[in-house]
Amino acid sequence: MRKTFKSLLIGTAALAITAGMGMAETIIIGNFGSPTPMQVARANKAFDAATGWDIEWRTFGSGTEVIAAMASGDVTIAELGSSPLAIGASQGVPLQLFMIAQGLGTAESLIAKEGSGIEKLEDLKGKKVAVPVGSTSHYSLMGALAHSGIAESDVTIVNLPADQIAAAWDSGQVDAAFIWQPVQSQILKTGKFIVGADQTAKWGYPTFDGWVVNAEFAAANADKMAAFAKVMNEANQAYLSNPDAWTADSAEVKTIAEVTGADPAQVPDILKGFTFIPLADQLGDAWLGGAVANMKTTADFLVKAGRIDAAIDDYSPYVNTSIAEAAK
Repeated sequence: MRKTFKSLLIGTAALAITAGMGMAETIIIGNFGSPTPMQVARANKAFDAATGWDIEWRTFGSGTEVIAAMASGDVTIAELGSSPLAIGASQGVPLQLFMIAQGLGTAESLIAKEGSGIEKLEDLKGKKVAVPVGSTSHYSLMGALAHSGIAESDVTIVNLPADQIAAAWDSGQVDAAFIWQPVQSQILKTGKFIVGADQTAKWGYPTFDGWVVNAEFAAANADKMAAFAKVMNEANQAYLSNPDAWTADSAEVKTIAEVTGADPAQVPDILKGFTFIPLADQLGDAWLGGAVANMKTTADFLVKAGRIDAAIDDYSPYVNTSIAEAAK
């Protein structure tokens, strides 16, 4: 009897250990739900397989929400725009940019509503413009106003999260919006394209979406972070190798549409509005290699615009190139 009981104890302990070894670490990863190639890898659980994590994907409507989640420790890894990245770093949030998700071209644009009287940037005076304040779109909007010599006080900026802009547009609450996809495609049905983030970048206000990670977590999980970045790069490369194959009827686009809620017919054009950069190229001065300087320039602009109190002298602690180096 004692021997049987002892055997049961040993067997139970062995099962507990085996179960414990098999339990994956749950990691919460934030993203904006944009129709991009990584959504295919997400749907196929390629990130989970490569890292051994049990990933919970959480969709955020703005960079401000991401910063709050990263600051609280609720989210470990997240997609974050270049403007809110500068804000978070200036506030001392313990995050590090380790990869560029995508450069923002016409995927973020200023759209004017039909009948609003807005035909060019100068027509924004006295109008109501919706934008998620603190986002890359907001930064691009402020850059466009500055380039055109329009004071911010001459425009009524309506602070709305992305998922509320279409409703405000339809109800006549705003005259224009500077916003990203897929909301942009929704409002373009009754709107007109004015200017994209590709143009504001040429005017000296470049923007991108990046991937950030909690600094302490990155240090403790270097191999898994490299595996995560490698899957992300492979997803982008799958698109870059043959973008014309990603049609509305393709399996990849259908998957993206299912995950994000975007219209499959619009996804191919949305993808063309982004700039996806191979990881090996990201280490150059135009992207990760120049991210410290870009963050400083962005932060200084946000100080002058009254969006943050102060910029810091050195943003290098908020950029981590070792993950890309290991994954390229």
